[in-house]
Amino acid sequence: MDVVLSYRGRRVTARDVAAIRALIVAHPDASRRRLSTLVCEAWAWRQANGALCAMVCRSLLLALARAGHLVLPAPRCRPPNNVVARRAARPLALDLDRTPLRARLDALGPLAIRQVRRTGAERLFDGLLAAHHYLGYTRPVGAHLKYLVWAGTRPVAALAWASAPRHLGPRDRFIGWSAAARRRNVRYLAYNTRFLILPWVDVPHLASHLLGRIARRIAADWEAVYGHPVYYLETFIDPQRFRGTCYRAANWLSLGLTTGRGKDDQTHRPTRPRKEVLGYPLTPRFRARLGAA
Repeated sequence: MDVVLSYRGRRVTARDVAAIRALIVAHPDASRRRLSTLVCEAWAWRQANGALCAMVCRSLLLALARAGHLVLPAPRCRPPNNVVARRAARPLALDLDRTPLRARLDALGPLAIRQVRRTGAERLFDGLLAAHHYLGYTRPVGAHLKYLVWAGTRPVAALAWASAPRHLGPRDRFIGWSAAARRRNVRYLAYNTRFLILPWVDVPHLASHLLGRIARRIAADWEAVYGHPVYYLETFIDPQRFRGTCYRAANWLSLGLTTGRGKDDQTHRPTRPRKEVLGYPLTPRFRARLGAA
């Protein structure tokens, strides 16, 4: 198989390039957006929820053009890049009750965990992370969910989950899947990108309790939004800053350290701090569900 380009796990062959060129010739008036739709339809390239992978396809076409394999029609418009424009959450004048909340978990009262992506509470979620998480807030790329936790009328915690990294040595060895199985099934993993307990909340065992409760519902929530469940959760912690106590208390597994090279490494040398990789299978059959041998 003559692969000319690999993009986000999809291998494009010389035969694929020839077919795209034929579509361009057959539709001389088609815009780049229209061409991406035609390619997705020809390849039956769809997301799990049935929608065409048109945005990813446009990026693929651009990568092929930059590599000299295609000549695309000139862009007809240059809309603002909403991902860049919205990457940093706008500061909010948060009118919150910051009275110290100190209590035992069983005395806190019922906790409401709400998935707030694509709801009116999403802006509050973004603002809380921007204001109070040590890493701040950046808008995720790809599939993601956002949870706000309320004690009565007061928000007490926020957790963000996103698509998992494509390559992660300790996790890939733990699952035991092949490179082909990983490319097919990495979408069934979710990565905990942010976990915030608001600074005025002091409730022992709250963090591990929330990890356990979200683990019991995230597969269904993910399927409701994206058309497929997840079978495995993961996160990183910086061992120079944190011990990961709440994850360990919630029975997450320590799988080892990253290489410190990052996903775009070209030097094969560490360029950033090494992180500890923690994982949590959501089903005893997670390896079979993820295509492991």
